[in-house]
Amino acid sequence: MEISGWGQYPRHTATIIEPPSAGDVQTALRQSADLPLITRGRGKSYGDSSLANSVLSSRLLDNYISLDQNNLKLQCGAGITLGSILELIVPLGAFLPVLPGTRHVSAGGALAADIHGKNHHGKGSFSDHVDSFRLCLANGEIKQCSRTRNKKLFAATCGGMGLTGIVLDMTLKLLPIGNDQINNRTVVSKNLDESLALLAEHSSSEYVVSWIDCLAKGDALGRGVVFVGEHATGQESGKTGRPPGLSIPVPFHTPGLLLNRYSMSLFNNTYYGLHNKSQPDQQVHYERYFFPLDRIQSWNRLYGRRGFLQYQLVLPLPAAKEGIRQILERVADAGKGSFLAVLKQFGPGNDNYLSFPCEGITLTLDFKKEASVFGLLEELDKIVLAHQGRLYLAKDARMTAETFKACYPNWEEFLAVKQQVDPDNRFASLQSDRLGLTPARNTRS
Repeated sequence: MEISGWGQYPRHTATIIEPPSAGDVQTALRQSADLPLITRGRGKSYGDSSLANSVLSSRLLDNYISLDQNNLKLQCGAGITLGSILELIVPLGAFLPVLPGTRHVSAGGALAADIHGKNHHGKGSFSDHVDSFRLCLANGEIKQCSRTRNKKLFAATCGGMGLTGIVLDMTLKLLPIGNDQINNRTVVSKNLDESLALLAEHSSSEYVVSWIDCLAKGDALGRGVVFVGEHATGQESGKTGRPPGLSIPVPFHTPGLLLNRYSMSLFNNTYYGLHNKSQPDQQVHYERYFFPLDRIQSWNRLYGRRGFLQYQLVLPLPAAKEGIRQILERVADAGKGSFLAVLKQFGPGNDNYLSFPCEGITLTLDFKKEASVFGLLEELDKIVLAHQGRLYLAKDARMTAETFKACYPNWEEFLAVKQQVDPDNRFASLQSDRLGLTPARNTRS
């Protein structure tokens, strides 16, 4: 069947294998011994990291194994979604410490991409709250991995985009909360300097994220809206507040020509204008705060049938302001920006070989897929590398091997672990081929 990532570019025809249990995963590996494959969770990575000729879906590995309410630990299958976990634990007064922008990511996918959220400055990445996991290797052997057991394999798998093996299940640390509400404060910034200053000013808050107008120029370059969140206090663990509201479906791909610099500018000006007023603090349901785009079903269709590319970068703090400024100037001049541009502050990174975050500022941009955008992205790559930054593998669909190796200085350490546990490159994706991490696969017919 034809599959793609969330960006719908590229598309690839694949054979899908769906083992219903951990034992069946081992059987599937034996039966496809001559075929390279990659694990795929819910298909929410944006590019080609979960695309291959053969794809092993973890969708049915969605079981709960144990819940320790006293010590706030949950053991669950890799295929379960973070949204499903929240439905279980929030009424019990617990929460996931790190969440992405959608509830539909699988636990295994969150680990493979070592996702981050609106609170990396305080809570780090997803893997920083994983006690351990079970990993099925290419030879069918199952390894228990943690920071003290098979620790190099742990560091290679967290952020390793599924290239070391198949995550079967994991034990997660949970966060205690009083109820399901988030106290949300909205602050408007007039330019990039103010946006960055507000992120730093509110770094002691639990959650901080800024939408920015990536098409604004001159004195308004980098203007935005900063959203500051904290878990509401009060021991009301069973509370179910106001529901997030009805979802809005996008039943078909919109014509790509509708997304252009004029429509984007109109949206950005309108959105900024709506928030450029006195905004009272408000209490909202956690889904409304963390997953606003989930209310627009299949919102990726808004970019047209050709799809789009999401481009996420991080620049270390000393170089971040100037580097982000150069990138926004280039994007605004090209008129290729989108209505989904996000600025966040990262805290220190972790020791995983291919994890994305480092201490600095991260910027996320969406670009409609068209021929002219690839040249622009190559220009942005040069700015990122000139400021010692890196690009996020979970968003990537076109990075070169040379850029990847410059972005990730520990790639050789990762490759050494992979070659030890997967010498024949059984686990490989279109992305890993492109980045030079699975060269043996390129010689196969």
